[in-house]
Formats: sequence, structure tokens, C-alpha cells
Amino acid sequence: MSATISRPPRPPLRTVPFRTPTARLALKSESPSAAGRAELDGAWWPRSRDLTSELSGLADMLDPLWGRITRIAVSPRHWPVLPATIFVNGHAVKISWFTSELDPHEILLLSYTAGRWDLLVIPPETGAPSAARLMTAASADTGAPMTATALMTAERARTGRCAVTPDRSPRPS
Repeated sequence: MSATISRPPRPPLRTVPFRTPTARLALKSESPSAAGRAELDGAWWPRSRDLTSELSGLADMLDPLWGRITRIAVSPRHWPVLPATIFVNGHAVKISWFTSELDPHEILLLSYTAGRWDLLVIPPETGAPSAARLMTAASADTGAPMTATALMTAERARTGRCAVTPDRSPRPS
């Protein structure tokens, strides 16, 4: 005699949509609250100058890592439109801007639970090799801390051109 085993049908595989991280980001391995405040906690390389969409992507990525981000401060020098508020993971994040108090190449993120983070903002027009060097320098745990402007100036001196010039452009004569 033969036996037939009937198995219940397998449930269909659940597909979880994969969302590519929208923020190009490099962070120091130490938390910002570690002993001795560093000048920069990392670097951010936005894809455009659309601050509303770029900040949403950045905050979406950092909010779960660092705790609820409550305020972001930017320099208006490099952003054509400055929103007053963005929404991140269901809560409002206020955007402030400063002309003289904040390094023009930096963004400041604040959280009630975890403190403050300062990130170098690499202009979106920057070529990939320059951006990679800047991200590495800003997120390195070695060497003396440098300001965002000092890193941008050093990259300009290294390449002999403005760091925001795309690397595929001809070099100035």
C-alpha cells in the first residue's frame, strides 16, 4: 500500500521592497558624544541643491541611527530654497539657517536624545574622486580635527581647482 502525504500549500514569499539609501554619507566610527568634541562627525554628499528632498533622505537615514532629529541648521549660501520644516518618519523637523555662525560648508543636526552632529556638505557638483577624498577625510578618526572649510580648501589646493568642479570637466588653463 502506498501513502500519500499532502502538505499544506506554502505561503507565497513575502517581498519586502528594497529602498536604495538616498543619502551619500560617511560617518566617524565614534559617536559624537565621545570624549573630546571633534570638528566634524562625517560628510554628506547630496545629489542636488533641492534642500527639501535631500534633507528628507538624510534625516530618514540618520533618524533611526541617532535618535529623533529635531532641528537642522544650514548655511543659505549654497541652497537656492530654504524650507522652514521637513517631515521625517512622521514628525516635523525645523530647518534654521545661519549666515555667519555656521561654516558655509557644514550642516548641523540636533537631537534631544543624542546631541549634535556636524557634517561636511560636499557640493553636489563635486566629482566622485574629490568627493571620496573629502568624505574619507571628514570621517577619519585619525589626525587633527579640521573644519569643513579647511577640508574644502585643502582639496582645492590638492587638485588645483575648485573642489566643486566636476572631474570630467577640462582643467582651467
